Amino acid sequence: MHHGYMYGGAFELNYDGLNSGTQTYRSTSGESQPLPTWPESVDGVRVWYMEKSGKKFYAVRLQFESHDIVLTHPVAIDPLRHMNNRRFSAQPTLVRDDQMTTLLDDIIRENPETQPELAMLINRVNQVRRAGRAEKAV
Repeated sequence: MHHGYMYGGAFELNYDGLNSGTQTYRSTSGESQPLPTWPESVDGVRVWYMEKSGKKFYAVRLQFESHDIVLTHPVAIDPLRHMNNRRFSAQPTLVRDDQMTTLLDDIIRENPETQPELAMLINRVNQVRRAGRAEKAV
């Protein structure tokens, strides 16, 4: 399973208006821009992040299949813990299961009011992951 991070705009300009299903963000020039399209290779958790001034990056939204969760409390992305010390790029930044698990643990800790929704997303990810392993074993 391939998980990824993708840019969703400047935090100060976009977070307050972020909702499930949001398809655009406001650029620093004030124009509405479409969110990039995820490549098919990202078949796991899709994390939208926003940049706060000072080059600080925060996970603000998670997607997987029909799940689309906006975090009440954005979580700072630690490149070492959450990205295997990689940097963001214009393309989605891909991460392995262990880095995504660490991020999800941090998100659950910081967003207790969203735990039921997060648990359902994680449960579905695990179901899909197990089904993929079973297919490979056959």
